[in-house]
Amino acid sequence: MQIDVVVLTKNSERMLEECLNSIYENVPVNRLIVVDGYSTDKTVEIVEKFKRKYGNVILIQEGGTRGAAREKGIKEVITDWFMFVDSDVVLCDKWFEKARKYMEKDEVGAIWGIEVWHGMKNSKVLKLFLWITRKIFEIRGGTHDILIKLEAVKNMKIPKELHVFEDAYIKEWIAKQGYKIVACYNPYCIHYRPDSVWTLKGSLKLVSDYLKNGSLKLVLKLLPPYSFYAVYSLYRNLATKIKL
Repeated sequence: MQIDVVVLTKNSERMLEECLNSIYENVPVNRLIVVDGYSTDKTVEIVEKFKRKYGNVILIQEGGTRGAAREKGIKEVITDWFMFVDSDVVLCDKWFEKARKYMEKDEVGAIWGIEVWHGMKNSKVLKLFLWITRKIFEIRGGTHDILIKLEAVKNMKIPKELHVFEDAYIKEWIAKQGYKIVACYNPYCIHYRPDSVWTLKGSLKLVSDYLKNGSLKLVLKLLPPYSFYAVYSLYRNLATKIKL
């Protein structure tokens, strides 16, 4: 069984090569569909490199929101199941093999692999992080590494203004079609977040984006778990500066 994989990019050169290598190593790729937001760095050059190597890469461009880009990627899918993989994550070993057992159940419309932030080593903090991340997915969904049945998103029209929380829209749509979404601790992906996220300014920008693009009700639900994210981000920034 092979599946199409959709990756959204925009100036994603930092981790893109590692991300795409992990996809080809751990997923039976029918076609890699890259939806690029008119990158000005080496993103397209990296994509072309994989196209020459594997011959099954499609590069399309979309200058709008992430919601518009995801919908454009879905329209290119021709396999019964497909994946969204973010351009700054690395999939765990045998990602697809670990997820495949859930695909056999007719009622399952999506299988989500949890994310783990790169550099998270304290076992107690990691355990708490995984629990909180699972709770966040239950509220808003997630697309870092998610396997979706194409039939479950048939005729879906993502509001084009959704630059964040488009994952919540996709999750809610799948549920409304009567499908279940399986949230896993394994498979998973390692998320290599940009350095800017570990700063106070970066954390506040994320909060600002959520407030601008999401419903107040959804933001309020996410406030407690994201408070942990913010505190941990600031701790990481401080620990790096004083070399803890």
